[in-house]
Amino acid sequence: MKSDCLPFAQIPLTTRLFVDFLSYRPAIRQFYPHSPYFHEWAQAEASAISYDSARRQRVATVLERQNRNWQASPKTLQNIERLQRGALAVVTGQQVGLFGGPAFSLYKALTAVKLAHDAASAGIDCVPVFWLATSDHDLAEVNHVSIPGPDSTLRRLAATTQGGPDAPVGTVAFGSEVNQVLQQAEELLGESEIAALLRESYRAGENFGSAFARLFARLFADWGVIFLDANDPSLGEIAEPLYRAAIEKAAALNEALLARGAELEAAGYHQQVRVTATSTLLFAMRDGSRTPIQLVEGNGNDFVIGEEVVSRDELLGRISREPGNFSPNVLLRPVVQDFLLPTLAYTGGAAEAAYFAQAAMVYEALAGRVTPIIPRFSATIVGQKAAGLMQRHGLSMTDLFRGPEPVRELLAARSLPQELQQAFDAAGASLDESIAAIRAPLERLDKTLVDAANNALGKMQYQLTQLRSRAARAELRQSETLGRHAEVLSNLLYPNKALQEREIAGVYFLAQHGTQILQAVYHAIRTDCLDHQVIFL
Repeated sequence: MKSDCLPFAQIPLTTRLFVDFLSYRPAIRQFYPHSPYFHEWAQAEASAISYDSARRQRVATVLERQNRNWQASPKTLQNIERLQRGALAVVTGQQVGLFGGPAFSLYKALTAVKLAHDAASAGIDCVPVFWLATSDHDLAEVNHVSIPGPDSTLRRLAATTQGGPDAPVGTVAFGSEVNQVLQQAEELLGESEIAALLRESYRAGENFGSAFARLFARLFADWGVIFLDANDPSLGEIAEPLYRAAIEKAAALNEALLARGAELEAAGYHQQVRVTATSTLLFAMRDGSRTPIQLVEGNGNDFVIGEEVVSRDELLGRISREPGNFSPNVLLRPVVQDFLLPTLAYTGGAAEAAYFAQAAMVYEALAGRVTPIIPRFSATIVGQKAAGLMQRHGLSMTDLFRGPEPVRELLAARSLPQELQQAFDAAGASLDESIAAIRAPLERLDKTLVDAANNALGKMQYQLTQLRSRAARAELRQSETLGRHAEVLSNLLYPNKALQEREIAGVYFLAQHGTQILQAVYHAIRTDCLDHQVIFL
């Protein structure tokens, strides 16, 4: 296995906020009190964590019940015991996508394992925890997955399982209909260990969260990853004081978040979450639907849940009586997570890093400590087929970022007859030489003519490039093979003009290379390297 580094600044659509966080530029530090480099602050952060022992026991009891139900490994149960005795946690989390979701879900778990290992090497007792985002209610985001077919075309598989409108996905259970999408997956993945694991995990009676947990509990058994179902009412009971505080301080929190949003934009960054004058940090369950709680504008004592207006005191009473009916939004969720867990660090992707720039205000108000975030491992896996095509055509990953059509034209341009390529190269060189020859005399005659000469050269070079592109397209029309190669590379390495890890299911790579690929990827993770990795297998 060979791995190349690719800076995120070279990857399309990477936000300025994330690029600046990775380099920890001075301008970004007001939004992130810790650098993205774990080793710089792990020891000091560990010594500063204070965690209530009674709460630790209650959470550990819930975790043991949940993980035993998913048939977690002895190593996981041992890690829960370590957590109960006083270990800290490195936490990651993800929506519970069908069949384990995109490949980056695997990378998140592996990063948490690696960070926990690095912490242990530094003398910090630490375990990896994976937060299952089962309270999320956007079923359309988790009910499908994409797997390349034999021809490398992406096939979208979707479960037809339905729940009530805006129901938490952790309550949406599979029926016999799941067998149809399982069969489609098996046809694409072939006979493999992972296909068997999917059958064991995704079955009638399981929901999106429990099936995901069963699959990952088996994949990460040897590492002892602890899984946490966020939709468990018992955890809501433990988090009840935080839910109450979110309502008691709703107006002040809202004001702080609005101010932070303005600060981000003034610094040239984006807001990942749009906060309005009526936003709060909580959802409530109403008739099986997860419903946002809103402030009544201009009135800090009344709230709206759906069409119902409730007073502050009534809402606090409901939280006290039935805390399991409430759940945090994306800005409160990490704070709830770290109320439930003694979190040393959280590891996540670019979007989560952006959330933390805003959630820091909630941390400060409700927790008194801002948990550090560390970028998760990010990778593109290049199998032998794709690697062979890249080598054959002299392509790099940055070439593929241009998109399928430009890649096709690039392949065609490189396959033009040698005589024609040399003629184009010679014409370009001749243009440069010709303008260079007249530039000095022009400057002596009239300095303003130099700019005119440069503009003329630019226009002629543009026309020559356009002519070369037209020739390449003509070549492409005569060669279906080149078009097919471009399509294969785009589908496998930069599908839908997005990073592979976000579009292709992790189970595809496990079927192609065996579950041992997890070990190979794990060993490629370096917590002091925050670049995107291009891994050649």
